[in-house]
Amino acid sequence: MKRILIVRLSAIGDVVMASGLIPALRALHPDARIAWLVEPAAAPLLVHNPRLDEVIVWPRAEWQQLWRARHYAELWRRFRDFRRALRAQRFDLALDTQGLLKSALWSWLSGAPRRLSLIGREQSHHLATERVVPPPEAGPRPIGAEYRHLARHLGAPDGSFRLDLAVGTAPRAAARARLAAAGVAAGGRYVALCPFTTRPQKHWFEDRWQALARRCRDAGLVPVLLGGPADRAAAGRIAAGAPGLVDLVGGLKLDETVAAIESAALLIGVDTGLTHMGTALEVPTVALFGSTCPYRDPRTPRSVVLYEQLDCSPCQRHPTCDGRYDCMRAFEVDRVFAEASRLLEPVA
Repeated sequence: MKRILIVRLSAIGDVVMASGLIPALRALHPDARIAWLVEPAAAPLLVHNPRLDEVIVWPRAEWQQLWRARHYAELWRRFRDFRRALRAQRFDLALDTQGLLKSALWSWLSGAPRRLSLIGREQSHHLATERVVPPPEAGPRPIGAEYRHLARHLGAPDGSFRLDLAVGTAPRAAARARLAAAGVAAGGRYVALCPFTTRPQKHWFEDRWQALARRCRDAGLVPVLLGGPADRAAAGRIAAGAPGLVDLVGGLKLDETVAAIESAALLIGVDTGLTHMGTALEVPTVALFGSTCPYRDPRTPRSVVLYEQLDCSPCQRHPTCDGRYDCMRAFEVDRVFAEASRLLEPVA
């Protein structure tokens, strides 16, 4: 039995896009034992997946706390035990899909004789036995492009790479209960709005989210705002100008958020992990990309990417527009709502 370790520690959106490796590896090695090494924040995306044999959680924050408290002996004991347990699994193949030094270290420490480094930043590829660098895409970049290339490099069958999010029974029940408590009737049609990221240049504007929520409400879709605890203040401002909006920001666990997205009639969001979840779950999704453009081709007719190729875009982490965010300002509410309405039309 082949034993395979996937190393993708974070972040949420990247774990979603790398999830396509699970069915690809299953198609390539049907009887393999497949484990995934991840940090706690993204682990809920993986623990319900029946196609994974194990999710190994690296408690990085706990180790950092021990370091700051100078509890070096306890930190060494935990590191030693974690490394020993990892090596005991006798992995044949380790895939460092993050391509950073921290992920490469775990790939190397796993003891796998074959270790692939995807792209290999921070000189991390020196800890691998192979480096995989995807060539430039000939056409529009597909979602999860680098992971698709890795799957092809390994010999996975064509078409076997597909984003793979599994929804747990308990999170699904919890999400339905929370929606019902907020006034979304069972079976009611709602639109998941996902406005929040960690970078302001990726945001759309709060007044436009308010106007879009009102348009959705008038069209018979309950607008439901989703996000994490850090987004509560911004969510409160948006909700204040959108009567009828259901604000669940910070009120759902990550796997419950996945379940809430699964049941949505529509999702509209920016470049954030929740938006990629909509595409992964084949929910009609409108993605608004500006300073970043991780993909132009979502590989499903149920999703559409809106992106304006300005002279300065994509600027990534270095905007030059003095805070105007012209690329995001190009998206008028009418245009976004029209794209969303088109996705909701019955397929001929």
